[in-house]
Amino acid sequence: MKVIVSIKQVPDTSGKVAVNPDGTLNRASMQTITNPDDMNALEAALKVKDATGCKVIVVTMGPAPAAGMLREALAMGADEAVLVSAREFGGSDTYATSQILAAAINKIGVEKDDIVMCGRQAIDGDTAQVRPQIAEKLGLPQVTYAADIKKDGDTVTVQRMLEDGYMTIKVQTPCLLTCIKELNNPRYMSIGGILGAYEKPLDTFDYEALKDDPLIDASTIGLKGSPTNIFKSFTPPQKGVGVMLEGSGKETCEELANILVSKHII
Repeated sequence: MKVIVSIKQVPDTSGKVAVNPDGTLNRASMQTITNPDDMNALEAALKVKDATGCKVIVVTMGPAPAAGMLREALAMGADEAVLVSAREFGGSDTYATSQILAAAINKIGVEKDDIVMCGRQAIDGDTAQVRPQIAEKLGLPQVTYAADIKKDGDTVTVQRMLEDGYMTIKVQTPCLLTCIKELNNPRYMSIGGILGAYEKPLDTFDYEALKDDPLIDASTIGLKGSPTNIFKSFTPPQKGVGVMLEGSGKETCEELANILVSKHII
């Protein structure tokens, strides 16, 4: 049994988001981190490993520097890592990205007892589209927004978070789960884990390695194979300074009503 975890390197949006004149993100000038929800997926996989002794494989698509992020995942306890990187994959939208990642997971191999785990969504695109698309292209049952996961034999019971409660779903393996931050608290890397991370295998799948998969075609990957594109990215303008109303409840209500009337809101 193994758990395959799809993770992504994203810009650290807690700092200043740099935007190029053409409206695209200036990723070169920004610090990068592992997508937060993907860290929860990795922790969930490592907990399954702790309980069952299974193998955990992390996979990401990105440029060569993303290998550093994969080493961090290995230091946390993952057993193997795969970097999917090629010039032909550049400019892929969610559809094309899911084509490539599904092909990479196909190459790794998904067997009867396996689970594919991913974060709910990435903080850069924020679409939550890639992971469900991977499941569809692999023909796997999927459960999104997993807030609790319990594996029992060849089935997984998932507590799925909804806007107004929870839904409990039992799904048979192999399957794909998307994880949310409420699921767990990711562990830290240990000193031994950091030292051992450089002794664990880290493979690279380029275009040549994946080109024989039916999902990989010039018309469905990269910029040319992307049916959507980003028209513009920008930082929203800052909101104006708020106004604090002081006085009794009656006085502040009257003042607020007068302000709303003056602005023709009421």
